[in-house]
Amino acid sequence: MSACRRLWLLCVGLCITLCESTFNFANTLSDHMVLQKGSRGAIVWGKSSKPGDTVHVSLNGHEISNTTVIHDINGGLIWMAKIVMTSHHYGPYNLTANSSLGEITLHDVMFGDVWLCSGQSNMEFTLGQLINSTAEYADASNYQDVRVFRANHFHSSTSLNDFQTHNIAPWAKPSQSTLTRFSAVCWLFGKRLSSQFGYPIGLIESNYGGTKIEWWSSPDALVQCTDSKRAHHFSASDLWNGMITPLLRNTIYGAIWYQGESNVNNPTKYSCQFPAMINDWRTKFSTASLQTTSPNFPFGFVQLAGNHNGTNSTYFAFMRWEQTAAYGKVPNAKMPKTFMAVAMDLPDFESPYGTIHPRYKHDVASRLALSALGVAYHQPGLEYQGPYPSNYQKTPHALNIEYDNGRTPIRVNINVSNFEVCCYYRECNMNFGHWLPAKITSHDISSVTLDTNSCGHVPVSAVRYAWRESPCDFKQCAVYGRDTDLPAPVFYHSFHG
Repeated sequence: MSACRRLWLLCVGLCITLCESTFNFANTLSDHMVLQKGSRGAIVWGKSSKPGDTVHVSLNGHEISNTTVIHDINGGLIWMAKIVMTSHHYGPYNLTANSSLGEITLHDVMFGDVWLCSGQSNMEFTLGQLINSTAEYADASNYQDVRVFRANHFHSSTSLNDFQTHNIAPWAKPSQSTLTRFSAVCWLFGKRLSSQFGYPIGLIESNYGGTKIEWWSSPDALVQCTDSKRAHHFSASDLWNGMITPLLRNTIYGAIWYQGESNVNNPTKYSCQFPAMINDWRTKFSTASLQTTSPNFPFGFVQLAGNHNGTNSTYFAFMRWEQTAAYGKVPNAKMPKTFMAVAMDLPDFESPYGTIHPRYKHDVASRLALSALGVAYHQPGLEYQGPYPSNYQKTPHALNIEYDNGRTPIRVNINVSNFEVCCYYRECNMNFGHWLPAKITSHDISSVTLDTNSCGHVPVSAVRYAWRESPCDFKQCAVYGRDTDLPAPVFYHSFHG
């Protein structure tokens, strides 16, 4: 064999070897990303074709971690390294990983808080659909440390460990081109946090319009409740598999959720499904990220907004109640470390996207961020939720409702009839029965008094508030916090048992 031939074969063999070698970062990691700061650390990870190889991880040329290539539970070869950033120098950094197979570097990496934004079409509602989108694009130049990542629609019958590159819009700085199709609620929420704290915020959007909670829940979560049957063109867990499991190894600070419209025809199950999904996400994110994501990470959600005008349907109100696991407010015993934005007083009957898609996302995000400051960031002395009943006093012709043990001043729209009483000798069904309007006759700093004369000699068995699909016009429900302008949420109270 000639020397030339031998050299050619050597080159071909070398090429094949190099082509078969793999050493990279996961597709969820890229230039411009935000990694979670804090003493728990953040996971960076990737794939390799060389088992047992050592991977060295550096920030700006200084090694901060090293790890070994191992087999994951599916038999693939991965490396995972933990980076702990407690300094107030949040970046930018060059993040480099090198092994015997080569060196790879990500640029403009920041450290801050990473939030996952998920749900259906109201979370997917884009900045481009906002009335003031042009102003938001211009303002984005003031928030260059708020970085965005979007997962495209993808459903899978099996769990995925990483996204394919064509299924994501990778980490990017905010601009008109990167924000036009980005979630408005997610961006506005992150922007509020950035204004509050002054450090980077990473926003991961993974949502899909028209979807049920079953599709975002793992089999482990579904088995805690009933009915995981096939529905529509998805099966249960398809979006969990395709749009959440690829994120599990990434360290997050918390999650926000805007979903429920597609489950509104069966609210009773939601009070089981929603806490089960939250708890399961917490466990699986924490486990997959080597406990760098807290097993009790904060989880926020939006209570359903008003929809059709003038309807007497109670399904939306019942769903709002079940979104809180039938407690009426959060956090509660079944939903610890959760927070919510009440949106029932933010209908948009003229929305060009349909009344199910109100455009008032600024108010939603503002209320959500405020409650996050109280629950997720433990800011003391903060009034982050609307007034909630704490005591009920019945007289023969009236019912007095006290809010928050008299601690919170309220503002009352006395001409709005959001209260109803049920006149019955036994316990009333919260959605059906002998419900009659109960007008507000008087109010003081923290209570309202209702006229119950309409019950005659039949006792008042229960009271409910705002139990309608769209209980009021824009910001015109009956009860608000005087100092916060936060609406009182929907409630039901029975005087039997």
